[in-house]
Amino acid sequence: MAPRLLNRRHAAAALVALPVVWTGIRAQPAPARRATPSQTEGPFYPVSLPKDMDFDLLRNGTLAYTRGQPAWVEGSVTDLQGKAVAGAQVEIWQCDEAGHYHHPGDGGRADPSFQGFGRVAVEADGSFRFRTIRPVAYSGRTPHIHVKVKLGQRELLTTQLYVAGDPHNERDPIWRSLDAQARAAVTVPFQPGADGLRASFPIVVGT
Repeated sequence: MAPRLLNRRHAAAALVALPVVWTGIRAQPAPARRATPSQTEGPFYPVSLPKDMDFDLLRNGTLAYTRGQPAWVEGSVTDLQGKAVAGAQVEIWQCDEAGHYHHPGDGGRADPSFQGFGRVAVEADGSFRFRTIRPVAYSGRTPHIHVKVKLGQRELLTTQLYVAGDPHNERDPIWRSLDAQARAAVTVPFQPGADGLRASFPIVVGT
């Protein structure tokens, strides 16, 4: 028998004879994600929904809102396993640049050109997007945007979105009621972009 063939057989036999080493390494499931913390709805959720309630809060019907700092608020809605929540809707509402809501409880002082409320259905990948203004502080509250997530008739989440680094945060009792991890989940930077400020807000919900 040729020496080369013998060498191959010896090598194969040596590999078979090697002891099996159990490494103890097992595939670990991905850790469950933490749900976005809920927060109070507040007193200014619309009593009746406006006729115009699309993604663009800077246009209310034919009126254009030109005050404040324009901003895009965008993100995604996923479940605790990281899957997009198909069929979910995201709503936002906030005050105008002068600190007024479209709500009877605020005396009807809101600028009529500011839509103030928007609702969108998430895309297939869970993404959503709104055009609005950077929220502003008003008496007793730090800048914030109210956010609600619905799936059909069910409300999956009501929370508030805050501006990272805003000096009013530390004096706001609702923001301060959250622990550090929860604050980080709902406090995001509003960073300059080509067409206004941009804020990214990933939302995690239990379904």
